[in-house]
Amino acid sequence: MEYNKFVKNYCRWVNAENGEQLSLKEKSNFDCIFWDQGCVVYNARPLQCRNFPFCHSIVCSSQAWKTAASGCPGINRGILRRREEIESILARRVAEPLITREAAGGMI
Repeated sequence: MEYNKFVKNYCRWVNAENGEQLSLKEKSNFDCIFWDQGCVVYNARPLQCRNFPFCHSIVCSSQAWKTAASGCPGINRGILRRREEIESILARRVAEPLITREAAGGMI
């Protein structure tokens, strides 16, 4: 699918610390637009999804982790990741930052 068409159909701008950033739309119950008893785009899911819950805002403190875990049944389950793996994931997020409206420069 052409990039701008994908953004128009499946994304929205959300307010964040660094201005507005692009995010996938959610259903009325706040599930991801691609969630239907499982991820329907699993093999092509975006970096944000592939790396969850390893993002700076969640791993920054034990309290942030506990807060996120209280609202997400997937946190603290599954494969135990080594510190080096998590640091690599966080470095990739920095190398491939979220798309902000400012960075998009009106292209979207």
